[in-house]
Amino acid sequence: MTDVVPTGSTAAPSTPRPLRALLVANRGEIALRVIRSARARGLRTVAVFSDADRDAPHVRAADAAVHLGPTPATSSYLSVERIIDAARDSGADAVHPGYGFLSERAEFARAVTEAGLTFVGPSADVMDAMGRKDRAREIAERAGVPVVPRVEVVVSTGSTDAGAAVDAFPVLVKAASGGGGKGMRIVRDPAELEGALAAARREAASAFGDDTLLVERYVERGRHVEVQVLADSHGHVVHLFERDCSAQRRHQKVLEEAPAPGLSEAARRTLLDSAVALTREVGYENAGTVEFLVAGDEGSEEVYFLEMNTRLQVEHPVTELVVEVAGRPLDLVDLQLRVAAGEELGFTQDDVRCVGHAIEARVYAEDAFGGFLPQAGTASIVRWPASARVDAALESGQTVTSAYDPMLGKVIARGSDREGARQALVAALDRTAVLGLTTNTGFLRALAASDAFRDSQVDTAWLDRHDVAAPDVDTARVIAAWTDALVTVMTAPAGPFAPDGWRLGADAAPVLVELDRELVVDLAAGTVTDGGTTRAVTQLSAANHEVVLDLDGRRHTAVVNAQAHGVELSWRGQRFVFARVDPFAADGAEVGDGTLTAPMPGTVLAVSVAPGDRVEEGAELGVLEAMKMELTLRAPFAGSVAEVGAAAGDQVALGATLFVVALDEGEEG
Repeated sequence: MTDVVPTGSTAAPSTPRPLRALLVANRGEIALRVIRSARARGLRTVAVFSDADRDAPHVRAADAAVHLGPTPATSSYLSVERIIDAARDSGADAVHPGYGFLSERAEFARAVTEAGLTFVGPSADVMDAMGRKDRAREIAERAGVPVVPRVEVVVSTGSTDAGAAVDAFPVLVKAASGGGGKGMRIVRDPAELEGALAAARREAASAFGDDTLLVERYVERGRHVEVQVLADSHGHVVHLFERDCSAQRRHQKVLEEAPAPGLSEAARRTLLDSAVALTREVGYENAGTVEFLVAGDEGSEEVYFLEMNTRLQVEHPVTELVVEVAGRPLDLVDLQLRVAAGEELGFTQDDVRCVGHAIEARVYAEDAFGGFLPQAGTASIVRWPASARVDAALESGQTVTSAYDPMLGKVIARGSDREGARQALVAALDRTAVLGLTTNTGFLRALAASDAFRDSQVDTAWLDRHDVAAPDVDTARVIAAWTDALVTVMTAPAGPFAPDGWRLGADAAPVLVELDRELVVDLAAGTVTDGGTTRAVTQLSAANHEVVLDLDGRRHTAVVNAQAHGVELSWRGQRFVFARVDPFAADGAEVGDGTLTAPMPGTVLAVSVAPGDRVEEGAELGVLEAMKMELTLRAPFAGSVAEVGAAAGDQVALGATLFVVALDEGEEG
């Protein structure tokens, strides 16, 4: 590994190198984001795509597009050789990595520059240095940046005595390379350390090609606060204030905001000064983020360095919405391109101001109220809110594959203060709807509306300790029944139904609606009866699949798709599917029959049992990876393994039988 770093200085000033054509080595919303700023600078833009993305929005948005290869990322977006070839063939003279994929791979940055192209980011040497948490910690200490005062152990492949080196629990096991929560485990019981090390090592090797781990003491109830920095090749370094990313689930950020709430000015000054000092120490150029752990209450905080991300962050929009430079809005991608071209920043720290508050919600294809399982499928109807900034690449009719990260987009709201921004985000998520595909939008809305988030009580492990209440299914069912009755009337032979969406029609007699259970809807009287409960309904509007109802004195907006087999709707961001009762349907297999199927297309990482093995309830049977997430498959009850349907390394389809566990003789009820 190349040694860095000229202490206390940035690199020597570089000669301006005007950029003319930019290849964006990414996909989805970040590719669209980079293309937008590049085009504003007058650059020709080049997209890359895999088989799965032939007609993706980022491909259509660019001036030119180059096919990389098959759908798997290893054959397309992770292929350094193919991306370099695409840049050369398209006439690009610069490459922007976006985030994810190759964005923090030093070997990619090095290959780009060795090909005579400009890499929009820091140097490969700096990425080497800061990409390893163990080495980054040493550089931080040299720069006078506070680090966690705890025992740190490097655990290499084959270690059998890791526990002996750790003198206190809980501990945090984490990969020395990479980020994003991969290869990270919190261990509270010494007996669980060996298993955690094995799982973390496997994840780290798969994600980063390096299974070296660090074992550190875990700081309870800390906050994740990060500082956006920017440096050019002329010795100028500035901070662009901080973001709070404490709302996390299993180390994956969920909500992010700027500035961080509840920080004393002393703690904020430590954060900002430390970030600038580290940036100078490592000789950093371009945009980067320095992450810190903040422990303690306001006024008595302790600040500790975590790591430096050597790329643009997913959450950069919250900084753009609150930071002004000399009175002008901030565009971080534009500044990245300016620095990459060898230009000076053109402003000083005194020109930077933070005004207002912004909060971002990450929308993922996952079932947040069903175990956070990744989802794939076709999004039949997609509605993004007009009241907020939306960075997304998902549109109606688009198919979401399990081959890539499940993030679909981001909804970012701004306000004059934090409460204004929070309320604006809740309203925006209310107007975010995806049908045909389950997303976490309802979960995001519920979290943003919660008392804990309102009161800034959410730390990095809060979501691991608390459940977030799902939207009320009974209210959703009433909305679905009302809409279904309306559509039934509207689609009568004489009804005014239009194929481009339904609209308000005349009154009708009461309608019996059969969803997952029977409800009676009286459009004329304005009531929906569900069992023994009758709800008062006033319809305010209905058009283009959107219905607005006053339900018992409260206004509700939903996007609804009523079809022959049932009603699907999005309300408060949550997708609900109410299938119609079919009295002639045959009974299916009983729940708990012992068959475990693949909940997603994916790769079998491990098989822990063989046919005939005796297992206890909850025992691990195997591990499936889907959409960059590991799913542990466990025995539903005690019994014997009757069938193993796949081997480690196998690619399996949705619904494929992976394991069958049989009750032992005499155990059947």
